[in-house]
Amino acid sequence: MKLNISDSKKRIIKRFYNIALILIGLILVIFNDTFGKLEGFVEFIALYFILVFITIAHWLFKQIKALIRLKNEKAKTELMHLKSQVNPHFFFNMLNNLYGLVDKDSKKAQQLILKLSDMMRYSIYDGEKDRVLLFEEITYLENYIELHKMRYHKAIDIQFNIDTNPTDYEIMPLLFIILLENAFKHGVENLRENAYVHVNLVAHNNEVTFAIENNFEEVQDHPETGIGLKNLKRRLELVYPKNHTLTIAKTETTYNATLNIKGL
Repeated sequence: MKLNISDSKKRIIKRFYNIALILIGLILVIFNDTFGKLEGFVEFIALYFILVFITIAHWLFKQIKALIRLKNEKAKTELMHLKSQVNPHFFFNMLNNLYGLVDKDSKKAQQLILKLSDMMRYSIYDGEKDRVLLFEEITYLENYIELHKMRYHKAIDIQFNIDTNPTDYEIMPLLFIILLENAFKHGVENLRENAYVHVNLVAHNNEVTFAIENNFEEVQDHPETGIGLKNLKRRLELVYPKNHTLTIAKTETTYNATLNIKGL
């Protein structure tokens, strides 16, 4: 059972008090032997300040260690909260679309439900892990793309190019799905024709780059902010604070996002 902050402080104070008692005892013993002897008294003062310095340094080390532990626990709690936001955000949209398909094409709706259940299983069980294998995340993205292909009755140019080493990397789960989802939600969803989503994933030399481009209607503004994107940025800050870059470029009709993660 973990101690709360007040219990931790009590332990530190108690330890400091015990050390102080020991120092006082040493002072009394040494003072009796060295009183009247200047050389011995100087040595005693030097020893005293050394002990005080060690005690203070030890106390500061414990305080810093407690603060770091508290900060890590806070970051872990925030990360778990952010992960829990990803699934509802995605599945709410998918179930909404699926509802309208049930009466129109029940067979296709059944296939979508099976595909969606596989994705939910991954999101619930693997999405809670700290790391997953990159090929598992790729499979999840491929299932998402296949699900969308089954939904639409219009022609869509969807490309997913993958270039990886034979050795698979480990990565935080559910990172790329937000960018992919945005491409469909703000691009394909609103275009009647000539819609496209082009994805390139490259993993070499302990780094992975996920680049995605889609088009959208000129009259529609492709948002650069939102729950999903803010969520992604914060998760990257927590898990890959100095090892990632996320760049976004937008024209009047195209949207590009590139996420690079190093040090895998």
